Amino acid sequence: MFKIHTAKPEDAAALASLIHSSTNMWYESHGREKIFLGPAEDCRLFPEVYEDLDPGCCLVAQSEADGSLIGSCFYHPRKTHISLGIMNASSQFAGAGIASALLDDIVGIAEDRDLPVRLVSSALNLDSFSLYSRRFFHPYAVYQDMFFRVPEEGGLPLIDLPTERVRPATLDDVRDIDRLEQEIWQTSRERDWRYMIENTRGYWHCSVIERKGEITGAMASIGHPASNMIGPGVGTSSTEIAALIATELSLYPGRAPVALIPSNNPKLVAIMYALGGRNCELHLAQSLNQAPIIDGIVMPTFMPETC
Repeated sequence: MFKIHTAKPEDAAALASLIHSSTNMWYESHGREKIFLGPAEDCRLFPEVYEDLDPGCCLVAQSEADGSLIGSCFYHPRKTHISLGIMNASSQFAGAGIASALLDDIVGIAEDRDLPVRLVSSALNLDSFSLYSRRFFHPYAVYQDMFFRVPEEGGLPLIDLPTERVRPATLDDVRDIDRLEQEIWQTSRERDWRYMIENTRGYWHCSVIERKGEITGAMASIGHPASNMIGPGVGTSSTEIAALIATELSLYPGRAPVALIPSNNPKLVAIMYALGGRNCELHLAQSLNQAPIIDGIVMPTFMPETC
């Protein structure tokens, strides 16, 4: 019925259409609003950025009947793990085993490299949860998806946060950010931070916060029609992470960025409520094999999904 192979650059438009239609259809069929409000073309963000970061790391399922793309999944090899990115399957082929076949191939790649696989997926999607749990993935963190309506005229509720210690990140900060991530959760994704700080596509902004001359937190954000999120982020203090979040939010007047806030940090959650955050979904961070031990604060994102 279908065959799996590596996506080609000329597949970008078909991938964007599949991501756009299948994601929106799932949310609408479960009584929720569409995730992607613009045209399918906006979702070229995914194949373009992921081809920049990880060339040749997208698997597609192609219909043997007509050659159309009916499934896709991006994966992101890093020194410490392989991250499973956005997975999509055509609703017309529900129950055909597309997602299972894509997952099996990526797990096989991870096994060959002796690396754990990580992902962040919606707690609302029980079919997705079952797909992963049947293959021995297990949750290790819960995140509250919170959106923040930033006033058109700018400005957020006045909260006493150390924003004066926040500054824009530079390429000279990349090694220190990577060191911080390794200390907090044994994770290295140096080239992700370099890519976001370089920002050649013009989508990202990155900030760091310092304490006595040392970087103790970092936060990125993306402002694109297909993704307006705060994160990824990492840090050692709830108030410092909150200062970074507030700084990034202020860049998006008139918009409603989303951030994934760790539910096991009630202090940070409370500050987010005070900043006007409202819950819209829950997500689970899951791992196949060794899960990271988090000694600090980690905020994942959906672009790039390199958790």
